[in-house]
Amino acid sequence: MIINGPNLNLLGTREPSLYGNEFFADYLLKLKSWFPSIAIDHFQSNLEGELVTKIQEAGFIYDGIILNAGGYTHTSVAIADAILAVRAPVIEVHISNIFSREEFRHKSIIGPYCAGTVGGFGLDSYRLAVQSFLKPA
Repeated sequence: MIINGPNLNLLGTREPSLYGNEFFADYLLKLKSWFPSIAIDHFQSNLEGELVTKIQEAGFIYDGIILNAGGYTHTSVAIADAILAVRAPVIEVHISNIFSREEFRHKSIIGPYCAGTVGGFGLDSYRLAVQSFLKPA
């Protein structure tokens, strides 16, 4: 399950110099074609509570969650608590390199509760996150 947070519904039009000009729906089709044996579902919300609810639901149904919490990465104790409460491993994803941006983006509240973090590779960060679930146990 891929869960995207605030403003990620605007990918393709939002700050293309930072996030690229590809729409997430188009990238998701590519992602599914690269991993045809894996069922990849997607959810996006701009609302913190909806993200918490989706993590709680998905965390007991799916084998893993890929989470781009957007700006909530740096502010949401509630999302961090949701990650901590579920069974499924969560991979934190960022399209941009958060460490090359404003200082307030350098701290991830959710990162310590995630199995790993992938960032700075554009939308390809999602592909790398999917691959991380495929490595041998």
